[in-house]
Amino acid sequence: MNSLKRIIDFYIFSNIHVALAGFCITKITLVKFGVLGNLTSLFVGLSIVISYNFIRLYEIKTNRLNWLKKWFFVHKKSLLILTFFSIIGLIYLMFFTGFNQNSIYILFPFVFMTFFYVIPLLKVGKIEFSFRNFPFIKIFSIAIAWAGITVFFPLLEAKYALTTDAYIEFFERIFFIIAITIPFDIRDVNTDPKSLKTLPQVFGIKMTKLIGLGLLFLFVVFEVFKKEISFIEVVISLLISIITAVFLLFSNDQKSRYYTSFWVEAIPIIWFILVVLFL
Repeated sequence: MNSLKRIIDFYIFSNIHVALAGFCITKITLVKFGVLGNLTSLFVGLSIVISYNFIRLYEIKTNRLNWLKKWFFVHKKSLLILTFFSIIGLIYLMFFTGFNQNSIYILFPFVFMTFFYVIPLLKVGKIEFSFRNFPFIKIFSIAIAWAGITVFFPLLEAKYALTTDAYIEFFERIFFIIAITIPFDIRDVNTDPKSLKTLPQVFGIKMTKLIGLGLLFLFVVFEVFKKEISFIEVVISLLISIITAVFLLFSNDQKSRYYTSFWVEAIPIIWFILVVLFL
């Protein structure tokens, strides 16, 4: 059991799990828009491993993730090897496949939002100015960055014109990402700095859950406004919103990190499985 737990911990805390979720949610975009044989989902997955491990290292160095510090440095060699091979994989995809390198430009604003949520834009004395210091920015910067990277980026890399349906998918993805991020904020409501002003800190846990349910409702409703939509796509969106709603409703500040970091982050993987099976 200890060996299994070590494997699961490495899978989660090395960001392989969230990278797989990123791979799946990008692949969902490609499948829904009929783009085949595209490698951007793998590009996104590898990028998440690299960027998230870099962010983790920075946060540990600045004493923001003390709960992970011991585990991180015990496994630093394995993490370095994982990150190294992810970089090699990314280089291969960019320069030795038919990858559309011009699509990289669309990533700049979203990568900027991701990194400068953690890393200060500037520092005056002991005061840091980063996105995390502004009320509500945390959850919206995460959602917009993930939506842009997993919707616009794969479509533009495939030279797919950004239609009305693509923009609707972008906003749907924002609603969905915010909804699955809320359980993390609920878990950390008593440990996050008050200056973050996360949704649970401002509105309370109960009201925040209602906000999440409202966003999931919009996530489903927006499907109806697409020009090209099938009944099964609406059903899948409804099923995913129900699954997400269940995890959201059972969230509280006493849940373990496995509840959010494994089960909640597995929702995009479940979504992808449904898409593959029924679309």
